[in-house]
Amino acid sequence: MSLESPVLDIDPLIDDPRTRIVVCCGSGGVGKTTTAAALGVRAAERGRKAVVLTIDPARRLAQSMGLSELDNTPRKVAGIDESAGGELHAMMLDMKRTFDEVVLQHTDQERARAILDNPFYQSLSAGFAGTQEYMAMEKLGQLRALDEWDLIIVDTPPSRSALDFLDAPKRLGSFLDGRFIRLLTAPAKVGGRAGVKFLNVGMSMMTGTLSKVMGAHLLRDVQTFVAAMDSMFGGFRSRADATYKLLQANGTAFLVVAAPERDALREASYFVERLAAEDMPLAGLVLNRVHGSGAAQLTAERALAAAEALDDLSEPDDPGAPNDVNDPDDPDDPETADAADAGPVAGDPSTPRLTGEFDESAENLQSVGIVDQPGGKAGLRTADGGEGTPSTDSADTSSPESPTGSPAAPVPAQDPEAGRSTNPDPLDADRLAAGMLRLHAERMQLVARERRTRERFVSVHPDVPMVDVAALPGDVHDLEGLRAIGERLAQGQPTAA
Repeated sequence: MSLESPVLDIDPLIDDPRTRIVVCCGSGGVGKTTTAAALGVRAAERGRKAVVLTIDPARRLAQSMGLSELDNTPRKVAGIDESAGGELHAMMLDMKRTFDEVVLQHTDQERARAILDNPFYQSLSAGFAGTQEYMAMEKLGQLRALDEWDLIIVDTPPSRSALDFLDAPKRLGSFLDGRFIRLLTAPAKVGGRAGVKFLNVGMSMMTGTLSKVMGAHLLRDVQTFVAAMDSMFGGFRSRADATYKLLQANGTAFLVVAAPERDALREASYFVERLAAEDMPLAGLVLNRVHGSGAAQLTAERALAAAEALDDLSEPDDPGAPNDVNDPDDPDDPETADAADAGPVAGDPSTPRLTGEFDESAENLQSVGIVDQPGGKAGLRTADGGEGTPSTDSADTSSPESPTGSPAAPVPAQDPEAGRSTNPDPLDADRLAAGMLRLHAERMQLVARERRTRERFVSVHPDVPMVDVAALPGDVHDLEGLRAIGERLAQGQPTAA
């Protein structure tokens, strides 16, 4: 039974002015960054003022867009066709810088300096679990609030689980609302030295234990950080909630990006279910790196059978059978024995000549005269070396071992391209064809395996629109490559399993 999914129309999606945010999500290594960049290029050249926000640390987006580097500030991409009125900007999330901007924006200068210089904050902003995902949503909210672009395309962070992007705001909120943070902020909330003295009796055992586990300096840094950040905790939670609601709005479209592999599609299936549970607007699934064949009518089984038939033709029927080719040096060959019984062969240089017999193949045997050289090389040669002696420019064709001056054997014609035969061996052609047939069989087996993998996904999510993006022979490294991906996104066929 063949299953077909609805078609995902990319151009109507990015052309719709009501579409303000496109989020490309999925597991790592499925082409999210390339898909986001290709969508940005295509949207800009179709008239949208777009910005692409990537979190990819490999900086492939900057290289493909011809930028030397990307940072936390959107940079305009040159080389975009702006005849339709659009333009493209690109940026890469700097997690720590974004965190610093949030601190500077939502607190006074003195407290901001205390926070930025705090060692615990520096560790938190650089590598705390979920910080990157949260800061991506924070930057998304900032870009949307600026309202300078009518389309924002987000490349979600590369992580083991695609669900981290949605979980990050709640995870950070749970950390800020956690019992440990409330305990550390309690002295500051009670107020100054009096508050510390009031809580010192009840907290002495706890702080002593934490000091042993964390170290006295680390505990002091954490307490200082929490005291300084206390006024900002509410702002973090409120912005996280606002960005989460922004993702649920009608102007947002989620594109789940996957590859035709079991693990990637399993992750995509989980993400589709999670988006539905969170009431997030799912536009569809982009299936990258789909393989096909220009000779799909030739199945893998038929290709392998033809390759085996060619192998049989290229092998001798009986490896132990004698060779039919006559060997002139073999005395046991009957034809060689018959030739020996027939006597000497006329014209054979190895045949001894009778005394007085004239050999027409010899040269310069007369006392006076001109003898034509073999191979069209005419030159004056006399037996006594007189006036007819050739000049030094003439080629000497006599063999050094032959005192009679007999001509050397003609040199066979050589192929201008050394090492290549002008008459290729048919067996080599058969072996080459057999190898090509086996490669085709491997490709068809891969196509069949990808089709079965898609079939499982379609059977579970039959209503999810899908688009196939054919695999490219190489990596995308420039705008032309991104345009090619955009064309394949727009012209992709519905997935048939």
